[in-house]
Amino acid sequence: MKATSARLLRLLSLLQTRKDWPGAELSDRLAVSPRTVRRDVERLRELGYPIQATMGTGGGYQLGAGATLPPLLLDDEEAVAVAVGLRTAAQGGVSGIEETSVRALAKLLQVLPSRLRRRVDALGSFTVPMPAAGPTVDSDTLTLVASACRDSEILRFDYESSDGTASRRIVEPHRLVARGRRWYLVAWDTARDDWRTFRVDRMEPLALTGPRVPPRDPPEQGVATYLAERMNVHMWPHKARVRLLVSAEEAQRRIGSDYGRVEPVDEHSCVLLCAGDSLFYMACYLGMLDLDMEVEEPDELREHMARLSARFQRASSGAGPFRVD
Repeated sequence: MKATSARLLRLLSLLQTRKDWPGAELSDRLAVSPRTVRRDVERLRELGYPIQATMGTGGGYQLGAGATLPPLLLDDEEAVAVAVGLRTAAQGGVSGIEETSVRALAKLLQVLPSRLRRRVDALGSFTVPMPAAGPTVDSDTLTLVASACRDSEILRFDYESSDGTASRRIVEPHRLVARGRRWYLVAWDTARDDWRTFRVDRMEPLALTGPRVPPRDPPEQGVATYLAERMNVHMWPHKARVRLLVSAEEAQRRIGSDYGRVEPVDEHSCVLLCAGDSLFYMACYLGMLDLDMEVEEPDELREHMARLSARFQRASSGAGPFRVD
């Protein structure tokens, strides 16, 4: 009986880690016959787990959705990750789930082994949340968009861009990306025939009505890199080209990708493609790079840097208009 119970738990754990499991592969993993796997599946069904079976050569098993939520098996690291995630969700960022996150966290902490509870409690006791201003995402919107990504279902929504322009968009959703307190959707815009990025807090999705489409290959550079490039360069009104007098490898090592895209020129220089909502603030940030550089374009950025240079020169010489004796 003990061996059977352990095998059932192992089978359930496997079914929860992957969408589809061929019967032969489950037999190999559990070191039992296909007949035993079928009997164990029936036992799990009797316990309320909605396990679907497909027959034939490529047949197998799938843990589906049921009328009620059955118990889930989590290993130690998964349990701690869920607890930390619930604690974070209770502090804001996604509107409408704070109270339910607290309730779910209380239930989880009640059954956690003491060794895991100490780890979660330490994170809660010795970290201080810093409330941050900014938009929150409606949890229903986030769930609907995530479902559309999962099911490769056409998504229609009303969207307000950064300049306040409203539009109706029809996209093939690919991935949700969280950056700080903001959520972004990376999707294929069917009208523009290209990849686009949307802030979820500016979206008002319509009800999902399909159709479903085959999943597209992601952007060539990867979703995270694509989003970083969009946020660092393409999403801002002011753009600039700055020659950095170091190699591209040295520039990447010293500034990373937060300032923009670095393109190599030769072994002694590279070009930084950067953007922002203000050329003046762009000049300030570039001045903090502690690198020799030449502004290639635009001329207005050169003018801002020249004014800052003169101001710093006056400040360092003590000859400025605000000199105090």
